[in-house]
Amino acid sequence: MNPENPPISRSPGRHHPTETVSTPAEFFADNDLGLEVFHRVEEILEDLGECEVRVTKSQIAFRSSRDFAYLWAPAKWLKDPDAEVVLSIALGRHDGSDRWKEVSHPSARHWMHHLEIRALDDIDSEVFGWLVEAANRAA
Repeated sequence: MNPENPPISRSPGRHHPTETVSTPAEFFADNDLGLEVFHRVEEILEDLGECEVRVTKSQIAFRSSRDFAYLWAPAKWLKDPDAEVVLSIALGRHDGSDRWKEVSHPSARHWMHHLEIRALDDIDSEVFGWLVEAANRAA
């Protein structure tokens, strides 16, 4: 083993480190809408049972037995983002709503849906339903 290049330590069964690097307030320090969206999503998920929040350098993940929803700030990664905040929701099906910016199919049982958030009102009853569906599926 080369002491200058020690092996990367990862949690068993995980594909990436899950260390917490900040709080939601620190993650969205320069993004008031982002923090408001975080609190709204957190509020929706509160009544569904235990939900863990993990903050990393790139995103905020909501999880029960597995991750099911993510918030991230495109301005951290893109030069000219279309929205201040993106809410990504993992469903077990493709949802055909035209509200999604992008839908990807990373594995046979998962569809990742990306929703651009431009105002707090974008988190409406339809989004509430998608979050409940994703959280129940991940329980």
